[in-house]
Amino acid sequence: MSGSYETGRLNLPFVGISTFGKRPYVQDWGAIAADVAVMGAPFDFGTQFRAGARFGPRAVREASTLFSFGHAGAYDHEDDCIYLGGDVRIVDIGDADIVHTDTETSHANIETGVRAMLKAGALPVVIGGDHSVNIPCIRAFADQGPIHIVQIDAHLDFVDVRHGVRHGHGNPMRRAAEQAHVTGITALGIRNVSSTAKDGYEAARAMGDDILSVRQVRKLGTEAVLARIPPGARVYVTIDIDGFCPSIAPGTGTPSHGGFLYYEVLEILQGLAQQHEVVGIDLVEVAPDYDPTQSTAILAAQVLLNFLGFIFHARSSRQNE
Repeated sequence: MSGSYETGRLNLPFVGISTFGKRPYVQDWGAIAADVAVMGAPFDFGTQFRAGARFGPRAVREASTLFSFGHAGAYDHEDDCIYLGGDVRIVDIGDADIVHTDTETSHANIETGVRAMLKAGALPVVIGGDHSVNIPCIRAFADQGPIHIVQIDAHLDFVDVRHGVRHGHGNPMRRAAEQAHVTGITALGIRNVSSTAKDGYEAARAMGDDILSVRQVRKLGTEAVLARIPPGARVYVTIDIDGFCPSIAPGTGTPSHGGFLYYEVLEILQGLAQQHEVVGIDLVEVAPDYDPTQSTAILAAQVLLNFLGFIFHARSSRQNE
């Protein structure tokens, strides 16, 4: 037997260092040369219930090695195309430095990492950490032009200030809505008894937040949901793993039953990639210790890799039109 499958190392998933997708590690943030840069943000001091999302980046990286067989991208027979082929350069730049108990310094270090990725022209992908890590991610886009946020989440995360706390994991969408470069938010999956009180929902709607529950998304269907996002919007996607049903994603600090199933989210992400320029991604709240099966981390890695595949396939298709 001969051919490309027999050249170089086999490099099976259980061999080697667990960078994201087993892609090259870049330690020098001033020397990022890639289409996608992945950074961990292992910060979970913003949690209001079960901590543990600080171990999310390690778990998602480990899980991502499961999908690292491909030497020439991954062929999808449903779409009849190859995703994440050799032309898409992905690097892992490690983790932002987290200073224990110091939210502001930790968030500043996360923002520095995202800004470095943007300066290099790479699509930033941040693995949390709790959802408060979205706050420095969105700050980093302040000089990047207007963005629209698509949030997949069980909780609205639109608390303004609670007992003096402004930068916890219940605050990120409120902090985002206050930013001049954020033109709106589409929140999908919001359900059940939430961390945000009624006045938070009223404030969210007044500040341009379009809120849909899982049942509303299912009733509308994918195309109708996507039609609610402003045409031509540059989209930043923030995915809280608790947006999924805990029957498939139990490894999170604040599980909420009745969440999305895998393909419901995947089809929305594929539609976003086809219809919009996706400028940034974070995936947060994976707390692996609550899931001994590791399926939550595997789900997170699979969502990210598929979403990246959709984004770069759509970019290539637009360039060839």
